[in-house]
Amino acid sequence: MPYVPKGPEPATIAANREAVARYDLEDRQDFADAERGFIAGFSGPLLNAAGTVMFDPADYDFLCDGERVPDSVNPSLWRQSQILCSGGGLYKVTDRLYQVRNNNIANLTVVEGERGLVVIDCAGAVESAAAAMTMIREHVSDKPVVAVIYTHTHVDHYGGVKGVVDQADVDSGKVAVIAPGTPESFGKHAIGENVFAGNAMSRRASYALGSLLDHGPRAMITCGIGIAPAAGRTVSYIAPIDGITETGARRDLAGLTFEFLYAPDTEAPEEMHIWIPQLRALTCAENANHSLHNIQTLRGARTHDARNLARFLDETLQRWGSEAQVHFGSHTWPVWGNDHVTSFIESQRDTYKYIHDQALRLANKGYTPLEAAEVIELPNELGRKWFNRDYHGTLHHNVRAVFTKELGMWDGDPVSLHPHTPVDSAHRYVELIGAEQIMAEGRRAISEGDYRWAAQVLHHLVFAHPGNQPARDLQADAYEQLGYQAEGPQWRGIYLTAARELREGVLPARFATASPDTIEAMPVDMLFDYAAVHLIGDKAAKVDLRINFAFTDMRKTWAMWIRHGVLNARPGADADAQLTVSGPKAGLAGVLLQPRSAKSLAGARTISFFGDQAVLETYAGLVEKFDQDFAVVTP
Repeated sequence: MPYVPKGPEPATIAANREAVARYDLEDRQDFADAERGFIAGFSGPLLNAAGTVMFDPADYDFLCDGERVPDSVNPSLWRQSQILCSGGGLYKVTDRLYQVRNNNIANLTVVEGERGLVVIDCAGAVESAAAAMTMIREHVSDKPVVAVIYTHTHVDHYGGVKGVVDQADVDSGKVAVIAPGTPESFGKHAIGENVFAGNAMSRRASYALGSLLDHGPRAMITCGIGIAPAAGRTVSYIAPIDGITETGARRDLAGLTFEFLYAPDTEAPEEMHIWIPQLRALTCAENANHSLHNIQTLRGARTHDARNLARFLDETLQRWGSEAQVHFGSHTWPVWGNDHVTSFIESQRDTYKYIHDQALRLANKGYTPLEAAEVIELPNELGRKWFNRDYHGTLHHNVRAVFTKELGMWDGDPVSLHPHTPVDSAHRYVELIGAEQIMAEGRRAISEGDYRWAAQVLHHLVFAHPGNQPARDLQADAYEQLGYQAEGPQWRGIYLTAARELREGVLPARFATASPDTIEAMPVDMLFDYAAVHLIGDKAAKVDLRINFAFTDMRKTWAMWIRHGVLNARPGADADAQLTVSGPKAGLAGVLLQPRSAKSLAGARTISFFGDQAVLETYAGLVEKFDQDFAVVTP
């Protein structure tokens, strides 16, 4: 039977209708801007190599159904999700600058020079990028791509690169790949973020991005900064060969000048803004969008620095604010006209600085993160601007993120310093209160529209008795209404996915950030670091293993040892190694991460051994296999 969500309760209907007063719904300029320069739309569904539909624009046709906002959607999110995020295709931004928007969550931008094309960001999937380049070839230019620029280290901006250029073209020098930071630092941040914690990040992202939900007014709407990541996508990586490490650096590409502002530790660990003086065109990458951005992502990533966001946006205004005629983003649609560009960047600057400063003001008054998040509101001059609304980050969790960045994980309350685990706490609460009393309180809270409290109190019963389906269903009812009221699409996705999994059980994953292409691109030291994350420490504490890995294609040997429950590695061979494994990097990566595959790799003559092969069997017993579908809303 297909999953059918419940409808909005009267309290949710009232909350969404009352929310209208908070928004400037008369301001429709964004709709004209989002459609400006339209050249061609998508011809139909996007398929992967297996013939599976990755993205179908028709899934979002429901967003065109009249002007009335469904009662199951926050009116601000409905507005942002209509043509603003669901309308897509190829657009002309200004002379010689084009974007393909909304066949994935991020944009692909092409700048046409006299001697070729420069691609700025590549969408998050090879298939999406290839489809975008086909549109460019058909409607704009068949000139060769001479450079690819990554604005920052997030996968939705580099993952489609092999749909734009081949590794061979980069290796031969035909195509430059330019990124912020050194090529080494960019690679370590880009790869490390999506691989080291990739299993956890993918699972959390499946909640936040709504990828486990259907499409519709009671399900997934859009992602708020773009339509959605493509399902079943191929994520690629080509390492940059040219790094931007200082502001003012310039590159001549295809006959045009590109000037860079280096903005590390902002929306990503490595990020940069780009100015193209001949076109009077500027991008602040993801540091300026038609959305409040994350200070801390809900999918899980390093906490950003709100103070740096504001500082680098102000520096951008100082350098180019008086000249810029268009701002084109890595997400969403452009801003045209110098007055509009400068006021847009100024407002985003002030929003991030307000959040940072007010969070720390209240921290210094003794507020905890949650207490501060409950009371901080943006001034109307900032909060009424559509581009400062909660379409990616939210004000509430961004305030808490400032505490995390500046003060760490502890909220300052002794009770939270060493709490019981959720399961242990749940059993104590249920024993104290009683299961029936908790159910009764949950029903009462839901009947009165107090969905936050209902979800909180029922959490104890679900974690103490995860097989109690009536309790799960009741908590799902509360989460569902919270999702319908949420302005932030990630909050909506989390709540509605939680409701579905409480009712139906864990849903299988639809994507993973740790792609084979990304893992293969890892520097050798990171490969060993990634292997170390898989080591079961208590088991490994009982062994003493020493293995040499001879990378035949790189003419390098690394020594790995496991002792005291820790996997370490360093360049050079260990004369006392119990085993030497030889082969190309791809084969040795397979042995490191999936040691049980060693025999088949040896049988295929991909790798060879010298020494005691039983060491690999011991190692295999120490390696954790991550479950991509681990429980979230139950223990």
